[in-house]
Amino acid sequence: MVFLPDESRSLPPPPLLNKGSVWLGFAGWMSALLDNAFNHRPIFGAGIHRQVLLATLGCVVGYHLVKRAEYVHAKVDRELCEYIRQHPEDFRRSTGKKRIGQLLEDFQPVR
Repeated sequence: MVFLPDESRSLPPPPLLNKGSVWLGFAGWMSALLDNAFNHRPIFGAGIHRQVLLATLGCVVGYHLVKRAEYVHAKVDRELCEYIRQHPEDFRRSTGKKRIGQLLEDFQPVR
């Protein structure tokens, strides 16, 4: 599948009801209601099968979009951790703790 490569199978699947699937499911349902309203049909009563179909389609698309987003974030995390492991001199730990006042510059008013 072009959308998700085979290496994404090692990741745990997202929950079925996640933010993306709920929002796009709601958007699909609302698009069916708007279609009914624009065509002068009863908004909730007409085309129940279309409402269910578009809500289900939105949930499925939202689930797969969240799955792809998790894969992309995991890939970036893996590449960053690999870079940190290969270049430890760029990521040294500081020996002492610094207060925030030591990190910030003194305030100089512009007037």
